Amino acid sequence: MTSTPTEARPFRPGDLGTLVVMAWSGGTADGDMPYLLAYPLGDGENGPEASSAAVGQLLRDIGLPLGEETDAAGLPHLPVTLVLEAGQAVVAMPHFAARCPAPDEWLAAVTERGYAHLVFATRPWPEAAPGRSVEPEALAAFAGAPETLSSAAHVLLPARSPRS
Repeated sequence: MTSTPTEARPFRPGDLGTLVVMAWSGGTADGDMPYLLAYPLGDGENGPEASSAAVGQLLRDIGLPLGEETDAAGLPHLPVTLVLEAGQAVVAMPHFAARCPAPDEWLAAVTERGYAHLVFATRPWPEAAPGRSVEPEALAAFAGAPETLSSAAHVLLPARSPRS
């Protein structure tokens, strides 16, 4: 069988590279919304394009459409979880688990709402590597860019405690 340009490339974990998660909250008409942004750095074995494609394939393989919002509360078998543990957000799914510090205002917002809005970007953001500070303007520019939003999975992800 020959491959055509329109066929999806099989998922290769090595192409993912480094995946990062950060938590922040933002004001909405009905109070603070707790957000999680997951994104690749683009440092996978075959470069940024392969990293982006691998993240997209991973998300599609677990049932998350790109550019659309999914309410995970209505999908009990969705293999994506958010656990709040010791002031941190822990996001887990096949091939990926990350723990990130959560600001107090984020923890308050997720406790009040019972969920966080996960934006899992396929677009690499190498400038926001772990250990580097990210200015709010840079976060807003990346997370709010049409090319980021349209190619990302958007998931309303119920928050659980380690005991639930």
